[in-house]
Amino acid sequence: MKYTKLKLSTIALSLALGLSACSGETPEQKTNTIDSKPAKAMEMEKSKEMQKQGIQSTAMRIGKSAANWQIAQLGNLNYIPESHRAKSENAKFWIQASFYIGLTRWIDATNDRQLASFVKEVAEEEDYELILERPYHADDHAIAQTYLWLAEHADIKEAYKPTKEVFDMILSKPPQVGLNMGDSESSTGKYHLEGNCQLRWCWADALFMAPRAWAQMTKVTGDPKYLEYGDKEFWAAADYLFSDEYGLFFRDSRYFDAKSDNGEPVFWGRGNGWVFAAIPMIIEELPEGHPSRARYIELYKKHAEGLMALQKEDGYWPASLMDPDKVKTPEVSGTGFITFGLAWGVNNGILNDQRSKDIVEKGWSAITQAVTDDGRVHWVQHVGKSPDPVKESDSQLYGTGAVLLAASEMLEWNK
Repeated sequence: MKYTKLKLSTIALSLALGLSACSGETPEQKTNTIDSKPAKAMEMEKSKEMQKQGIQSTAMRIGKSAANWQIAQLGNLNYIPESHRAKSENAKFWIQASFYIGLTRWIDATNDRQLASFVKEVAEEEDYELILERPYHADDHAIAQTYLWLAEHADIKEAYKPTKEVFDMILSKPPQVGLNMGDSESSTGKYHLEGNCQLRWCWADALFMAPRAWAQMTKVTGDPKYLEYGDKEFWAAADYLFSDEYGLFFRDSRYFDAKSDNGEPVFWGRGNGWVFAAIPMIIEELPEGHPSRARYIELYKKHAEGLMALQKEDGYWPASLMDPDKVKTPEVSGTGFITFGLAWGVNNGILNDQRSKDIVEKGWSAITQAVTDDGRVHWVQHVGKSPDPVKESDSQLYGTGAVLLAASEMLEWNK
């Protein structure tokens, strides 16, 4: 028996040596080849880890500098055109409120207590109030997202009471208008209405400004009626404005048949950015098992696909999504909102393909090039409702808010 085992072992060794000789490799070379495979894999993993750390480090630098620069300018907004300066100086108005939405997201990602104290001080100075001249208008619900954030994170019950009064009034007298923007323009004092349909959410921007606040109100009060209203009105607007053919949102009904210079439909970059950034934040506010969750995710995926197909080579999304030559310069507010939304999808496992990851990193790289070392965000289209020209020096608070949203998600980047 011992002889047989020894003989078999000898034969096996001879065969192994013979195979090595046939392959042109010595046993020593064969061992080195095998050992080199895990070494290469380890090198690749190390490279990926370094890349991830680099992105996260840049996100921390960009987010911190942008937040601090914008806060430092709040007492001096002379760089903003006079036509929108007074409204930009009003913390309750949507322009500044959009900055706080990005800032509170950044605080959640960094646990920056100094910035949290600043937000609390601003809200206290405003007595947690909304603009009441047009209580139904979505733009004037945007600041409620910050008040409700404070109510949840700092347990300040006073923070949501004024908003609750407005929302309760709306529920007691729900608007009975359609979503067509064809009505004549009107105004309520100094605050403009584009049409009577703005008593509801009949334009794309509204879906960033208001629905999340209604979901937050249900979270802090425990009363489902607020989310029920917000969910119903969101889907009325989304079904009306979303194009299944293009995977994009029209800004409002006036653009259904509009054509750009190249004959393509007019889809506004920031208008789509508003909606695409809102969807993840609404999803996060939904209670576990909410019946609309799957529907929001389905819309998110369709919108993501429509947007990813339109990223320019330089990483930015064009101001006019279907006509990149309409405004050839970068536009950072739309790009910031879209990059945030896509990065959220990757980080949460909804977008898990390499193409999506590459598009996010390309968008983030473009954003970093638009932020100066001191934190000023450039290439931000000013207040409008359609694709308009942009200059490098153009900057606005909602543009910084968009950058903070993107930076907060890139802090979690885990490619």
